[in-house]
Amino acid sequence: MNRKSVLSLTIFSAVLTLTFILSLSWALIDYYRAAPEPIKTADTTTEENTKKKEAMTIVALGDSLTRGTGDETGRGYVGLMSEMLKQESNKEITIHNLGINGQRSADLMKQVEKQEIQRQIGMADAILITIGGNDLFQGGQTLMNIDPKEIDKAQNNYAANVQSILKTIRTKNSEAAVYLIGLYNPFIELEDSQLTTRAVTEWNQRSAELSAEFPRTIFVPTFDLFQLNINDYLFSDKFHPNKDGYKMIADRVTALLSRQEGVK
Repeated sequence: MNRKSVLSLTIFSAVLTLTFILSLSWALIDYYRAAPEPIKTADTTTEENTKKKEAMTIVALGDSLTRGTGDETGRGYVGLMSEMLKQESNKEITIHNLGINGQRSADLMKQVEKQEIQRQIGMADAILITIGGNDLFQGGQTLMNIDPKEIDKAQNNYAANVQSILKTIRTKNSEAAVYLIGLYNPFIELEDSQLTTRAVTEWNQRSAELSAEFPRTIFVPTFDLFQLNINDYLFSDKFHPNKDGYKMIADRVTALLSRQEGVK
């Protein structure tokens, strides 16, 4: 075989080999293109955690301020707060309003001992409390006979009751933030306002000290909100807030919840 024939055969073989390689490559490419993508299994744990993060349960305890007495719309600070949280949050907000008109600290202490109330406390992410106004003012009777000794006695009883309430809450729920909402002075523009103001500020100081004894328990002041132009924010009974008064309380509580509980 001459050199020309050998060269032609070599070239022909190389062409066949290259053709085979190209054909095999395209076949492999077509195979992988046609192969189905692996099915991604859902991460159940992640989905469940996400759902938990997107929900928030709030339990509101206390007296007529929790019920919203005086607000002609019936919402009170709890209802207004609920609306604001739902507007600014991507979480599902559930609120259980367990307030009772006329309730004093001794009554609330008994209420939180009930099994159903404890069940709801145990499920809460945040707990709101308004209590003490009826202990201090006693339906206005305190104003008729301002006796510092009687006020001190009432304050000591209140402090013991609130301490018991907070202990019970912490026994049933060690994680939820508790917001103890302070008192304002509805009688700040009447006679003897210095005495009533002193009583309220001392009462609030005691409440703040009690809050500091428990973890994740925050005292929420309201005295300053009503300190000026009080009559613009009171209902016709001159004791309970009106809609605007409740709105001020709701704004403050909502701001705390949004920042501390990661509502947004």
